[in-house]
Amino acid sequence: MTVEKRVLWAERVRRVPEHFSWVDHRLVREGYMRQCQAEAWALYLFLVTVGDAEGLSYYSDRSLCRELTLREGELARHRNRLVGADLVAWQAPLYQVLSVPERRPA
Repeated sequence: MTVEKRVLWAERVRRVPEHFSWVDHRLVREGYMRQCQAEAWALYLFLVTVGDAEGLSYYSDRSLCRELTLREGELARHRNRLVGADLVAWQAPLYQVLSVPERRPA
């Protein structure tokens, strides 16, 4: 199956922050880290690592589960948590790691 990559959210394409790190320090400073379990952050790190310059990747659930040693239900739960935290967009099979929102999390 060939997947056509397309940006899911153009206004939120990742840019290298001023402090020069793909992983934005605001994830810690603004409390995002407390919103998700370690497995969700493992998924986030994996997506950051494999994503292209626009944060896009299209690993299958099966591949992600294998790489992260998760069950499919666990993967879905952690993915939904990252989507709910406004850090990842997902339209099967395409993921986009988003820029960290300018507002503080609830």
